[in-house]
Amino acid sequence: MHKGKNYAAALEKFDRESLYPPGEAVGLVKDIATAKFDETVELAVRLGVDPRKADQIVRGTLSLPSGTGRTARVVVFAAGEAAAEAREAGADEVGADELVARVEGGFLDFDVAIATPDLMGQVGKLGRVLGPRGLMPNPKTGTVTTDVGKAVTEFKGGRVEYRTDKVGNVHVRIGKVSFTREQLLANLHAVIDELARAKPAAAKGRYLRSVSVSSTMGPGVHIDPAQARLVVEDLVATA
Repeated sequence: MHKGKNYAAALEKFDRESLYPPGEAVGLVKDIATAKFDETVELAVRLGVDPRKADQIVRGTLSLPSGTGRTARVVVFAAGEAAAEAREAGADEVGADELVARVEGGFLDFDVAIATPDLMGQVGKLGRVLGPRGLMPNPKTGTVTTDVGKAVTEFKGGRVEYRTDKVGNVHVRIGKVSFTREQLLANLHAVIDELARAKPAAAKGRYLRSVSVSSTMGPGVHIDPAQARLVVEDLVATA
């Protein structure tokens, strides 16, 4: 796949095979970003888990200390007082049966879906549509809740979801290229901390297999897992 001159030029500014300390890696991503828009910065972590086994799926949510640099589009499946609460909190779309019908009809212009427990019967019918996109409400991620106002506020304010894909990778947005190095590093460490807390008891061997960070249009910069793992080891030691 042809990446273009800017991508090729970016590759010349660092060693693609080297492992960098987190701070240096984040600095490189900022330096080699050349797009005319404010690129998103994403952290990718390969975990030593087998996501085919239910007890090794790693998923949850966390609030990034520096935010994400964008406001998430949130829809809420709710009725009555809960629906009013969601609207007051700033949800982009709120509804019950009619919202379910819209999503069935192809409406997917949102980043987070929240539902009250009483509507999960209807929302469950959307599994084939929302599931593959990682948008299905789930109690483990705080997106099935009676406190919809709080959930909307948190996701609008920088709370993000994470989940291992079918091969054990976790991808999380940690900000924008316009963020300072310190802001991006704070978010990166927050994700590593959270993944450490979420380590399944059934996971054996090396947990952090690989770590990299990249911008929307740029190549991935590999982070030394041993240095990223220092955060994990500190948490385990104090647990």
